Amino acid sequence: MLKLLNMTSTKKIRVAVLYGGRSGEHEISLQSAASVIRNLDKSRYEIIPIAIDKGGRWLLNDIKLLQDPGKTLPVFKDAPPVVLSPSSDGHEGSLIPVNGVANFGKAQKFDVVFPVMHGPLCEDGTVQGLLELADVPYVGCAVLASAVGMDKEVSKRLARDAGLPIVPYVAVRPAAWSRDRAAVVARIKKETGFPVFVKPSNMGSSVGVHKVKEEGALDAALKDAFKYDLKVLVEKAVNAREIEVAVLENPDASGAPLVTVAGEVVPTHEFYSYEAKYLDENGAKLMIPANLDEKQMARARELGGAVFTALECEGMARIDMFLDKDTGGFFFNEINTIPGFTSISMYPKLWEATGVPYAELLTRLIDLALDRHGRKHALAREYKP
Repeated sequence: MLKLLNMTSTKKIRVAVLYGGRSGEHEISLQSAASVIRNLDKSRYEIIPIAIDKGGRWLLNDIKLLQDPGKTLPVFKDAPPVVLSPSSDGHEGSLIPVNGVANFGKAQKFDVVFPVMHGPLCEDGTVQGLLELADVPYVGCAVLASAVGMDKEVSKRLARDAGLPIVPYVAVRPAAWSRDRAAVVARIKKETGFPVFVKPSNMGSSVGVHKVKEEGALDAALKDAFKYDLKVLVEKAVNAREIEVAVLENPDASGAPLVTVAGEVVPTHEFYSYEAKYLDENGAKLMIPANLDEKQMARARELGGAVFTALECEGMARIDMFLDKDTGGFFFNEINTIPGFTSISMYPKLWEATGVPYAELLTRLIDLALDRHGRKHALAREYKP
């Protein structure tokens, strides 16, 4: 078991759990946040639940109404709307009531933000940028890695340039598809062939993903994927197993990332679709650890750590990869910088299998956030020759 970081204060740390968001993965965030709130160590942390509704309003929810969250969290529409106020000292943030809201009371202070949101405008660097501007600590990757991780095509490019294996793909934009479909199809036939997976470049949870076995089905798949993104990947479908590892930033800044044992997703559907992940309780089996030999397990963990480093990650990430059944080779597939935290999600389950229980994992993530913010805040903010 990995060593837990020591707490240096007996005062409870005020954790603002941020969930919801303006994303197609809003409902998944409500499930992840319910698990996080349920598993945070109440003896260490005071929990401040902040819901972002689909219109983008920040709402201060009452923790008393969420003491025993079920599978998902509500977003109370009549909760007081708040705005984030920049920190004055780099250590404590504030949530300020929106003008005109009566009976709110004083501003709500917090020590660290735990974003539990998925998808665009949530884990793509936008929220992270806001938190950076406010100069408050937050859990997970910073702006760069968050943006890179959300864009599957850019993350694949960086991985490829770092010498890491990826599956061949073609990036398609709506204008190019409308202008010259024949040219796009010709390129796909040349560089990937059929079957392919069509997926929005900047979505997660398999939203808008389709397996296309022949050219005739390509138009419908692209039309649906373009509803969610302005860049879509058309990726060669390999005969592969889906292998995943969970990664944590090393508390020793000079140390290599910490990587779990590998797990495997075995879909009962044709592939690990949105329906298989969230709507069908029997949509997939999670095999932890994956049935890999010693060499394969070592390679999966090595590749996971290498991707985390190549994409400049901090805090946490789940690395998804393919293991080609025909060649035995591994390919980097995608990265999730705010992975699912539901009770059945792979990220916490992999850490449990590696010796870090859910509650301890959350504590580690908060410790990492506070420590990293302290290091960054100590940097010079002005030039003095």
